[in-house]
Amino acid sequence: MTDRDPAADAPILLWFRRDFRLADHPMIAAAAATGRPLVPVFVLDPVAEGYGAAPKWRLEQAIAAFATRLAAAGSRLILRRGGALEVLRALAAETGAADVWWSRLYDPDSVARDTAVKSALKAAGLGAQSFPGHVLFEPWTVATGQGGFYQVYSPFWRAVAGREVAAPAAAPSGLRPPAAWPASDRVEDWGLGRGMRRGAGIVAKHARVGEAAAQDRLDGFLDTRLARYKAERDFPGLPATSGLSENLAWGEIAPARIWHAALRAETGGGKGIEHFRKELVWRDFAWHLIHHTPHIATRNWRAAWDGFPWRQDGPAAERWRRGMTGEPFVDAAMRELYVTGTMQNRARMIAASYLTKHLLTDWRVGLRWFEDCLIDWDPASNAMGWQWVAGSGPDAAPYFRIFNPAGQAEKFDADGRYRRRFIAEGQAAPPETALDFFRAAPRAWGLDPAADYPAPTIELAQGRTRALAAYEALRGGPGSA
Repeated sequence: MTDRDPAADAPILLWFRRDFRLADHPMIAAAAATGRPLVPVFVLDPVAEGYGAAPKWRLEQAIAAFATRLAAAGSRLILRRGGALEVLRALAAETGAADVWWSRLYDPDSVARDTAVKSALKAAGLGAQSFPGHVLFEPWTVATGQGGFYQVYSPFWRAVAGREVAAPAAAPSGLRPPAAWPASDRVEDWGLGRGMRRGAGIVAKHARVGEAAAQDRLDGFLDTRLARYKAERDFPGLPATSGLSENLAWGEIAPARIWHAALRAETGGGKGIEHFRKELVWRDFAWHLIHHTPHIATRNWRAAWDGFPWRQDGPAAERWRRGMTGEPFVDAAMRELYVTGTMQNRARMIAASYLTKHLLTDWRVGLRWFEDCLIDWDPASNAMGWQWVAGSGPDAAPYFRIFNPAGQAEKFDADGRYRRRFIAEGQAAPPETALDFFRAAPRAWGLDPAADYPAPTIELAQGRTRALAAYEALRGGPGSA
């Protein structure tokens, strides 16, 4: 009789971060296939501690939902707080684990942490392995003909549009538990939602948390909205988009599952569905850029913009944050953010353009506010989106494009449905969504839905003229970078 290899019974620590699902999960599939005991772990480390108020609240919801999902598979989610390396080392010692596995992330903070963790674990004699799954195409696998990285979206799309994406895989039927479970913190004791204050209950009405909710969301989109996506996605008053950015941000659904679902719809004769797949690849493009140019998260992507006379935070930016600019389309967008924790894509562009161009405010002011308020926040899409609109980032041609909020409202919200949904002032019977903004906003703001709607912060023509003058004064022109 041959003795069993002790390594075959050594547990694997599965370190979850932003990948709270069991299906379509390369790490989970590989781990289940080993037959070894598995110890799922989430570590509230300094990277996660640094999230804004809404992302932290949404993280708490994701953890709770995933813990329930794991329990149904005969497993548990072990929660610990502290430095990732220290916690993982301690758990390996407690459980006898021989390996630590995780899914890759590509933002600078995560890369720095994961690189240090992998090196230290290997030095300590433990196995350390990372897996794909957060994006469709690993950033280093998409290169130009010259071997560099893509800096413009259109050729990036053409490079990957016909590539194979691994087919979705079902969740394993069960996960082998360890002989004894280590102690775990309780997520409710961490107080992750504390920063949301009274806004938490408002945003909770709009969040769709967990793997099952994400799949339901995808199914509903495919059944009722996908065919109209291209034609209607720019109209914020219409229920045209998938809403899946929230679930993608926390890994509650795999981009590969969405990709294949769209391909099947396309094969079935769906019209304009390629446009939806392009949006998935736009998300990949953001991660591609933050991997190759990590400074995009904190500095102007185009160095020529370092001399641009951005205005810093101040009263005008505060009016923007509070949805009190006096421009109804902008204010509706900012209030939608506070009520739902998300913002429709066309509205995001208008709100960001107004801040960075009409108000000439540094894009990082807006980036930080979105980082604090978005439940679908991810560092790559947030940074690329802000720099794209501001003109300092990739694909920002023409850099001098200045969205006119009034003109955009006339084109994309002609019936005023979106603005009425989120602006209570002037309505005899405002909808709950409009009133919820005042219920969620800090009392210190002193806002009253019965008050008069504010006068414009700046006349649109004046703001446009000022912005164009600033672009002209920038030596060499920002478009030459």
